[in-house]
Amino acid sequence: MKILVVGSGGREHALCWAVARSPLCDKLYCAPGNAGIAAVAECVDISGNKIDAITDFATANAIDFVIVGPEEPLVLGLADKLRAAGIPTFGPSAAAAALEGSKGFMKDAVARFGVPTAAYGRFTDRDAARAFVARQGAPIVVKTDGLAAGKGVTICQNVDEAYAAIDEAMVGRRFGDAGAELVIEEFLDGEEASFFAICDGTNAVALAGAQDHKRAFDGDQGPNTGGMGTYSPAPVLTPAIEAEIMDKMILPTVRGMAAEGKPFVGVLFAGIMVVNGPDGQPVPKLLEYNVRFGDPECQVLMRRLKSDLVELLLAAAQGDVSGQQPQWHDEAALCVVMAADGYPGDYQKGTRIGNLAAAGQVPGVEIFHAGTKPGPDGAVLANGGRVLGVTAGAARIAEARELAYRAVDLIDWKEGFCRRDIAWRAMARGL
Repeated sequence: MKILVVGSGGREHALCWAVARSPLCDKLYCAPGNAGIAAVAECVDISGNKIDAITDFATANAIDFVIVGPEEPLVLGLADKLRAAGIPTFGPSAAAAALEGSKGFMKDAVARFGVPTAAYGRFTDRDAARAFVARQGAPIVVKTDGLAAGKGVTICQNVDEAYAAIDEAMVGRRFGDAGAELVIEEFLDGEEASFFAICDGTNAVALAGAQDHKRAFDGDQGPNTGGMGTYSPAPVLTPAIEAEIMDKMILPTVRGMAAEGKPFVGVLFAGIMVVNGPDGQPVPKLLEYNVRFGDPECQVLMRRLKSDLVELLLAAAQGDVSGQQPQWHDEAALCVVMAADGYPGDYQKGTRIGNLAAAGQVPGVEIFHAGTKPGPDGAVLANGGRVLGVTAGAARIAEARELAYRAVDLIDWKEGFCRRDIAWRAMARGL
């Protein structure tokens, strides 16, 4: 098969790495790709958001299967355009992608489907939003309705912080149109995790879970980011919790979307908070849905996945995952994100990253590029906020962590930083 992966981040590098290993893949393209992806796929200089150009390329090159990585092209309708051209595509329609494209749509939908989630309100008026916060008190969570590159969520410890977050989005327009409407919701106190399922429009099959680290700095300090590291499996997601997530969240959502004429085909990424129930037992509640693989969660999932990724995703695109039962390597995986100094605020592009080859020789390590571009004389240059995902697999989480940081320490990039405490919860559990 001739396969096209759309996107340019660490998620897409991990997907390309897994797709290239499939016996079903004869030729692999990535649009637009990055310096690391170029080692496993032919990069095509077309932005994923240029949906007409992507469709024209796929048609002209007789692409057999397209895998859409990022959320924005899906919200813009890339999957609809490709399917209309007769090209099998893994990724939801624009109507179904609204589960991520609009947090308000998602909250209203899961309320209709009976999914356990935090209480919330939707607001387009600043004064009404502030009045809601005054009634509810704090801590409380303020979210932009639209896409904000993982930065549109503010956990507010007091009412004044919530007022400031509302003003920043609605008056200061920090997030542009994404913040014109806000979702303000109950703060859930518990342990957060990410869970993934592959959906065919009417049914779903569970993948696995991971635990992300959203704050920029050690000790879960600093601003929210797109994710500074992750590991899988996540101990908080016990088999019983995962079964409850499938039964009470994923399957009701897939069936509800189908019943409403918006069948969901793709990967459904559930952000979960595991809280204490009335009887003291752990209970999962839905924080949000995303309509694509997480980044950097995708890196650890692909590192652990034993099954043929292309076979699994193609089954979903063709409308039947019932025969799929993903298999996993008997190991843990951990990813440390290296980001440009200043991220998630202002940061410098074009800085040189050295010694990647030596770092990639650490046993069990794969280095997935998230924001890189080729430079002169074979150099690799930073070209984004989150730049590298140094990912390792080993029998235990602690061993994977040691390997990943060993590789990190070999990379010569003075303008970059990373958290040094990825998987601290697992370390506390002795895993």
